[in-house]
Amino acid sequence: MGLYQRWRRLRFPGLHACGLHTAAVPTPPHWLVERLGLFEELWAAHVKRFKSLAQKEHRNIKITLPGGQKVEAVAWNTTPYQLAKQISPTLADTAVAAQVNGEPYDLERPLETDCDLRFLTFDSTEGKAVFWHSSTHVLGAAAEQLLGAILCRGPSTDCGFYHDFFLEKERTIRGSELPVLERVCQELAAAAQPFRRLEASQDQLRQLFKDNPFKLRLIEEKVTGPTATVYGCGMLVDLCRGPHVRHTGQIGGLKLLTNSSSVWRSPGAPETLQRVSGISFPTSKELRAWEEWREEAELRDHRRIGKEQELFFFHKLSPGSCFFLPRGTRVYNALVAFIRAEYTRRGFSEVKTPTLFSTKLWEMSGHWEHYKEDMFALQPPGPQRDHPTSHPTDTLALKPMNCPAHCLMFAHRPRSWRELPLRLADFGTLHRAEASGSLGGLTRLRCFQQDDAHIFCAPDQLEAEIQGCLDFLRSVYAVLGFSFRLALSTRPSDFLGEPCLWDQAEQVLQQALEEFGEPWQLNPGDGAFYGPKIDVHLHDALGRPHQCGTIQLDFQLPLRFDLQYKGQAGALERPVLIHRAILGSVERMLGVLAESCGGKCYACQSQNKSSALLCPLPPRPLWLSPLQVVVIPVGPEQEDYAREAQQSLQAAGLVGDLDADCTLTLGRRVRRAQLANYNFQFDSGLFSFCIAEFLHSKGPYALWVSLPASPKPPLFLQWLVRKNKAREQ
Repeated sequence: MGLYQRWRRLRFPGLHACGLHTAAVPTPPHWLVERLGLFEELWAAHVKRFKSLAQKEHRNIKITLPGGQKVEAVAWNTTPYQLAKQISPTLADTAVAAQVNGEPYDLERPLETDCDLRFLTFDSTEGKAVFWHSSTHVLGAAAEQLLGAILCRGPSTDCGFYHDFFLEKERTIRGSELPVLERVCQELAAAAQPFRRLEASQDQLRQLFKDNPFKLRLIEEKVTGPTATVYGCGMLVDLCRGPHVRHTGQIGGLKLLTNSSSVWRSPGAPETLQRVSGISFPTSKELRAWEEWREEAELRDHRRIGKEQELFFFHKLSPGSCFFLPRGTRVYNALVAFIRAEYTRRGFSEVKTPTLFSTKLWEMSGHWEHYKEDMFALQPPGPQRDHPTSHPTDTLALKPMNCPAHCLMFAHRPRSWRELPLRLADFGTLHRAEASGSLGGLTRLRCFQQDDAHIFCAPDQLEAEIQGCLDFLRSVYAVLGFSFRLALSTRPSDFLGEPCLWDQAEQVLQQALEEFGEPWQLNPGDGAFYGPKIDVHLHDALGRPHQCGTIQLDFQLPLRFDLQYKGQAGALERPVLIHRAILGSVERMLGVLAESCGGKCYACQSQNKSSALLCPLPPRPLWLSPLQVVVIPVGPEQEDYAREAQQSLQAAGLVGDLDADCTLTLGRRVRRAQLANYNFQFDSGLFSFCIAEFLHSKGPYALWVSLPASPKPPLFLQWLVRKNKAREQ
């Protein structure tokens, strides 16, 4: 039966119940049928050509497996999947793709020559990327067939996948429609349609995607060779490098999560797209376990915690920006003060730079060419308003990063080798034009601050400075209770500068990582356009990765800004620039900290059934708690004494609150303090002075300290003040 007839037989229950209106559903769009017909013609020619090549190039080849074992195969005939079946039926069932000489490879694609072969499963990071990329193709197929969508892009992410697509007549996806789209995806996955890889010429690509302006644009910009690969899967045909799973039946559990808008940026007016994100797993059991984990994650959502504990909030009149309330500001300032103290100890000098710059600066740095779509630009008022013939003023842009301004600061006067290394730190506010669909609480904002620093050093100081940055990172994360992993990201396709400089920079970073002693991995092609970098991914209590810190090496900005210093021999020399952040965005780090501790004063194992999915973390330091101490007078007659105790705490630098609401019983107020997650609750009265509740790994317990009311600060107060000061030191 043909694919078109099979598609007609699929049933999409609930389609009309949710009010999904699309005239394309009874029959697929005409362009979809035409595109599939052309693909089938090209595929038939490909199969015929491939059989001829396999007969002509028939020869034995040697395949090296992990561990050094060698097996024989037949060129242009034997596939990685066939070898996996020879090794183990379990491996053949669980493998999602292969790596041939380190490059991703389809399991059903015949091997061509002697090579090293490795199999990827869903348990590996690379395997998840392949699996989720295949899942986004399923989502794309469902959007095309159900909605008549024009597909744009559909990558995998660190925690799932998403697909951006265009709907005509300002059509949007409603949240109530996701379950129907999800059921269509599940139907398509259950059909076990194979992924078919085809190489097509540029002319063939343009013919295949003649009805998709987004793909035509990608072909024009990204396809630089004579051919590129497309993948067919059922009725879907998409421009894609691959690889993919063998067939959609390997996707055992799939769930769509969110819908939002995104923007396709083009030389003309930007197009508004619809974005649908999802998650998938090889089995439905794994999907159910993930859903339990997600329930726990939602309980720890920093946006909920911020609202409940009155730390911060967001408002539609300032999208992508955060309002920090007094409690949240205290925590924010405490985190910044911690980094400032480290700056003093490690020889950094804090500076302040402007927020608004002429775009000439960003053209000089190269950011305007590579980053202008993510910048806020504006045309200032100038003389041309009153005098149209006068020379126009420069376009201005809010800074999205600090490095060009620090280069101007380095270059504003002659420099000597005696000043190096020059370490400049900046907490200036940054602005980035993030798409509305990508905003997510504190983790993705348009306005934020970083613990941003740049080190200008001589080449022979480079290795020591990189080691110092890595040590800085490890010490801060140890205090905050985070584990982390490192990745070396190398030269991307749009890099600036000479390849030899890039090679030199990458070697320096690799040497520093090896001497640092922590595990690291290689991310080829994921570096910044101006230099390679060390990305730092920390893990929170739910095991989720967050990219916060970074260490980037830059040989390009010193060249672009013609930075020089007088060396020991008296000649002018070129410095090397290191971009460095430990917390990254301070706002994002606060969100990660809030979710790691679940809004509690101390991190502890949850007692529900999903607690096995949590990673234990050390207690959050008292100095980072927004709710340190609450003083609760027993009655009105103790209120004055309670205020004195509160003032003693505040004078010692602790955050002390007072709950003198005598309309509630003492027990109700104590319980309210417990639910608010105060570190300590002080209960002032004639017979007892305080209750201190700690969240311990075996559960909460209370410490009663019986103290009479006294005009002097009680001994327990003095102990608590000393303990807080010791923690701060």
